[in-house]
Amino acid sequence: MEDKLKNVKSILKKYNQEHLLNFYDEISNEEKEILINQLLNIDFEKITKLYINSNKNENLSNTVISPLPHIEKDKLTKEDLSYYTKLGEAIIKNNQIAIVTMAGGQGTRLGYKGPKGTYMLNLKPIKKSLFQIIAENIIETNNKYHTIIPWYIMTSEENDKQTEEFFKLNNFFGYPKEKVKFFKQSKLPLINTDGKLILQEPYLVKEASNGNGNVFNSMQKSGIIDELENQQIKWISFGGIDNVLLKNLDPLFLGLVICNNMEIGSKSIFKKEPLEKTAVYCKKDGKPSILDYDDITLELSESKIVNTDTYLYREANMLSHIMSIEAIKKVKDIELKYHRAFKKNAFVNFEGVKQVPDKPNTFKFENFIFDAFSYFDDMLLLRVNENEEFAPIKDFVSIYNPDTAIEKYENYRIAKESSI
Repeated sequence: MEDKLKNVKSILKKYNQEHLLNFYDEISNEEKEILINQLLNIDFEKITKLYINSNKNENLSNTVISPLPHIEKDKLTKEDLSYYTKLGEAIIKNNQIAIVTMAGGQGTRLGYKGPKGTYMLNLKPIKKSLFQIIAENIIETNNKYHTIIPWYIMTSEENDKQTEEFFKLNNFFGYPKEKVKFFKQSKLPLINTDGKLILQEPYLVKEASNGNGNVFNSMQKSGIIDELENQQIKWISFGGIDNVLLKNLDPLFLGLVICNNMEIGSKSIFKKEPLEKTAVYCKKDGKPSILDYDDITLELSESKIVNTDTYLYREANMLSHIMSIEAIKKVKDIELKYHRAFKKNAFVNFEGVKQVPDKPNTFKFENFIFDAFSYFDDMLLLRVNENEEFAPIKDFVSIYNPDTAIEKYENYRIAKESSI
């Protein structure tokens, strides 16, 4: 233990983080071991570089921005809809697709303590968790095509145990438990405005999940990519946990991606307000990418294809993607770029007291799944109807709140049942 402590002190001195041992003499032997082992596993070089580089804004002055063409689902003919849907259905029936649900977040912004997927919605006639809604969605497709799709759920260190216990408590919502697998995404320490890591407890550095872009690397580390290949899975559908209208298995979408000879595809919704704080799809230097709302001018947002009503930069990301297994293998070992978020986080102050700030005080670094798209020459983009496929739950103050999601979910279910 003494050798480990000596090593830790040397590392902390090098990176000016000696404060992390401020309470070392006051904590128990068990807590000392927890802290020392954690500090030895933190990549201080990486977090320091992320902090320094994050202060440098992305320079787009030498970047060529161009539109990423999209297909509008509402403009497809009945013949097209039938043709592409049959292509996708063949993949589902032949057991060549799997689902990955990214559920590493907590329900903090909803005032809820626990994994976001366990958050309950006041649906009629009974309450349902976000996990149950997704499970029922997949089971519905399984029953339709007489198959059982492998379902992989990405958790985090923070919510993994609770998530698994929730599934067991609810008997996996009727889903065959052998077809459900959990895997954890990686995490990074939080760092304050002075470049200092913060303590969650006197014996624990505060860390957070490093974004949904870590999904590929996490799949690789947990052996899922090899498992998928052994099962002869060809396609993977990726989606977030909080969209209650997400179509986890959409044969039309899958068929379009295949027919257009693409390795990846994403769904989008139309960005209604030109300067709404929403990132949109584009191409940067000829590669598929996302244009952050801070980089979108009114002129750019209102530009259209000549002599048409088709906007060039209004396709907003809705976290619904399809990728081939070969595409995933191409990016599994690539560390995607990190984005910085400024957030409020409680911390242990210099007196050893837990302090809750009244404004953002720390930086969190995340990479996003869409940053992987720039490693490909092209991708398929399908615009869908927001009222049919997009009802996320973010918080209580934005338009993406539980009440709105419930209303859209129930309206869609009623419309769907009446059309049968």
